[in-house]
Amino acid sequence: MSLTESAAVDVARSASLASRRLATLPSVARNEALTALHQALDKNRANILAANAKDVEAATRDANSGNLNHSVLKRLDLSRPGKYDDMLDGILSVRDLDDPIGKLTLRTLLDEGLTLERVSCPIGVLLIIFEARPEVIANIAALAIKSGNAAILKGGKESMESFVAIANVVSEAIASSQVPTSSIQLVKTRDIVSSLLAQDSFIDLVIPRGSNDLVRYVKENTKIPVLGHADGLCSAYIHSDANVNTAVKVIVDSKTDYPAACNSLESLLVHEDILGSVLPAVAAALIDKGVSLRCDETSMAALTKTLSSGQLSRVQPSTERDYDTEFLDLVLAVKTVPSTHDPASAVEAAMAHINVHSSKHTDIILTESRELATSFMNGVDSAGVFWNASSRFADGMRYGFGTEVGISTNKIHSRGPVGLEGLTIYKYLIRGNGHGAGDYHDGPGGRRYLHTSLTTDE
Repeated sequence: MSLTESAAVDVARSASLASRRLATLPSVARNEALTALHQALDKNRANILAANAKDVEAATRDANSGNLNHSVLKRLDLSRPGKYDDMLDGILSVRDLDDPIGKLTLRTLLDEGLTLERVSCPIGVLLIIFEARPEVIANIAALAIKSGNAAILKGGKESMESFVAIANVVSEAIASSQVPTSSIQLVKTRDIVSSLLAQDSFIDLVIPRGSNDLVRYVKENTKIPVLGHADGLCSAYIHSDANVNTAVKVIVDSKTDYPAACNSLESLLVHEDILGSVLPAVAAALIDKGVSLRCDETSMAALTKTLSSGQLSRVQPSTERDYDTEFLDLVLAVKTVPSTHDPASAVEAAMAHINVHSSKHTDIILTESRELATSFMNGVDSAGVFWNASSRFADGMRYGFGTEVGISTNKIHSRGPVGLEGLTIYKYLIRGNGHGAGDYHDGPGGRRYLHTSLTTDE
């Protein structure tokens, strides 16, 4: 890893050259680099956490003075229980996954002696621009090396001490392997981002991880394809037949397990028929965890009849803007879905609201009906749609991807948590023996294509 302040074109060009070398390394060489990376980060844990503590201390002052969002502070802290170990485990999980490069996904006999193949290959050079999350360096380094991609990383100023400490360790680990040192580069200068976004000749994909403003800035200022999401507006709908215990557990976990995460629940839709039964139980459990509720008129009236005065102190009227807000905090917007004679109509109304207000990240339904759940899962246009399960499962590690570079709400190439598969593309290979396209025609002496499908294990 190069801690470099070189011109953007030099950084991008060196990464491009390194990516070509990295793409040809055998799987064993890439895996050995990941083993070295894991060992180095584990060995230097104390130094890295000490550097991170300096960032957290400075960020805490900024948060207390109102100059930094508290959700950013939570993402910054590597000392949170299990966070550092999760980072290390993610490296080994990625290492132990199947090699994503060179997978044969199509094989066709075009003619005798002329075979077409489609094989997976690296994308090339990734530019990752992120805020606060120091563990991203390890995550990206592992995924990039395993998938044969070079990566350029630009972190936020609020976590620079952590980045430098991790960068030095990763640099030494990579230098001891066959992976080119320019495969992973960390740039420090603040004014280099716009120049990097202009390097479409060398950089193949940009992945922004951070605030809405960051993602929108990236999308508006580059010709390079962008993978990511600006918002994490996740919603849940509790249908009239939902099991109260299931609803309480899933909703509380979705909202309170890690409120600052992009897969945390932000809006709750509740069927009108259970405002006096299931909703009070869910609301009480949320309030016990410190959650404040912003309710529409109907749901607020129902809770006023069932909650204690102390609990009601954490309930207030909602505004329409609340249903388009990513709180990233212990705040949840609640809205009523009107009762109808047809259960499917209520589900359709919930889907309509979600498809208008959701950021297409992750949305869930609580119901005992497989038919209604299937309708919801098919009709909601999001990267992840869950039935009776927490939105917090929208995560590369939990999906078994080892780790992730981020979550995409795109509709092309990759969607949802982006792991190894999302960092590969494919190329077509043709093997022939002097074949010419002009030989294939309907006239005299013309040849005809066979187009025979072959198994991919031959």
